Amino acid sequence: MTYIIAEPCINVKDTACVDVCPVDCIHPTKNDPEFEKENKLYIDPEECIDCGACEPVCPVEAIFEEAATPDKWKQFIQIDADWFKNRKK
Repeated sequence: MTYIIAEPCINVKDTACVDVCPVDCIHPTKNDPEFEKENKLYIDPEECIDCGACEPVCPVEAIFEEAATPDKWKQFIQIDADWFKNRKK
């Protein structure tokens, strides 16, 4: 199981989640060249260790455990995964 970042993050990109992530699976960070062009942050489903540290620090409550993602935001499970697939090409 992994965590995902859903719609409330769009145009917010608060990086508190990045700061608490023990495995550096949330991107782009402020140091990444693509930070300014992206409209949200993404969690790498292959790197996420399901620790949950990111969820309580999100000020807009955009982070969900994959299985607990509200139906209206289920598409963000694939959006996060696709972002990392495209980044690794």
